[in-house]
Amino acid sequence: MVACKRQLIIFGGFHESARDYIYYNDVYAFNLDSFTWSKLAPSGIGPAPRSGCQMATSPEGSIIIYGGYSKQRIKKDVDKGTLHTDMFLLKTEGAGKEEEKWAWSRLNPSGVKPTPRSGFSVAIGPNNRSLLFGGVHDEEEEESIEGDFFNDIYFYDMGKNRWFPGQLKGPKSEKRKRRRGRQAEAEGAEDEEMEKQHPQGPVEIVKEVVAEDGTVMTIKQVISGPAEEKETSESEEEGEDGALGQQVEPCPRSNAMLAVKHGVLYVYGGMFEVGDRQFTLSDLYSIDLHKMEEWKVLVEMDPKAQEWLEESESDEEDDGVEGAEGGEEEEESSEEESEDEEGEEQHPSVQPDEKHADYLARTEQYWIKLARSNMGPDAKEKKVVKVAHAMAKTFYEDSV
Repeated sequence: MVACKRQLIIFGGFHESARDYIYYNDVYAFNLDSFTWSKLAPSGIGPAPRSGCQMATSPEGSIIIYGGYSKQRIKKDVDKGTLHTDMFLLKTEGAGKEEEKWAWSRLNPSGVKPTPRSGFSVAIGPNNRSLLFGGVHDEEEEESIEGDFFNDIYFYDMGKNRWFPGQLKGPKSEKRKRRRGRQAEAEGAEDEEMEKQHPQGPVEIVKEVVAEDGTVMTIKQVISGPAEEKETSESEEEGEDGALGQQVEPCPRSNAMLAVKHGVLYVYGGMFEVGDRQFTLSDLYSIDLHKMEEWKVLVEMDPKAQEWLEESESDEEDDGVEGAEGGEEEEESSEEESEDEEGEEQHPSVQPDEKHADYLARTEQYWIKLARSNMGPDAKEKKVVKVAHAMAKTFYEDSV
């Protein structure tokens, strides 16, 4: 949905029930003066039914629609998903007349287009540009789905009808140029020649992240060729300068929240998957869209706050409630024990500089026993362990 003049325009979407699903390509308008809905009937050939597409309003009051996802039934219990990469313009005809007439037309933008994906996030940036961030491209097999997640930015210039990737310039490269003078400029000219020689094909980068429980998560990231060359040059630069670590950036994700304020893009949260495991993010990043120099971390991801859930949705919901109840159980038991002068001394103390994982490994059986005594003999072992871990975590955090 987008705001267009004195109306809200909503397009497409889907509805899914236990037995069936349907995707839409209809258009509705909500009038902000009369507070009434009306269904529009644009002329021309519009987009196929879909959900999750990008919508942006141009300064002239036209609406641009890009991408989206839909699926259709091939045979019983077999569905085929489609990632849409087409773009359409929805504009009014006969401005000033009592009844607005809308019309569809297909756009064929130039430039470097985003690779096919769903679950991307959108926002309106400065200079008459809309932007697309992240998303996921699912490789659907008969029995499983494997997703490639992204953390790139693409801009669409609405005036020029052109896509281009958002590439980081990096403040360190500017310092390097000042230090090394003409030599760096010469290298830059060589890099330009290299970019001309190499087509802008997508390059796959594979990253490995090790979770707290030792699970190795492999994250695939696809970026355009010149961006890869730039990233390599930055890492070389950091090696020469002895800088600490690589330049920060949000990890690949889908369904992140975006907002733009004073030309600064803010990216919050989202999710990615590794095998059957779903990882929910709560970090917050920003980047100045005017400068495109570097990402800034406003809120870091806390790996201790993450839990791996490998069960059905109903079990996950139950586990979430149990985790919360575990915290309450711990508080109640603490209150009861605080009435007894020896209550606090009964808990195993945290050793100096001891990490949470080490403390839990050393004292897990004690907390399981305590949780069992609070929950009773009929409680399931898995629930007892979850509550025990919650109690241990609360005590550990209160102690350090």
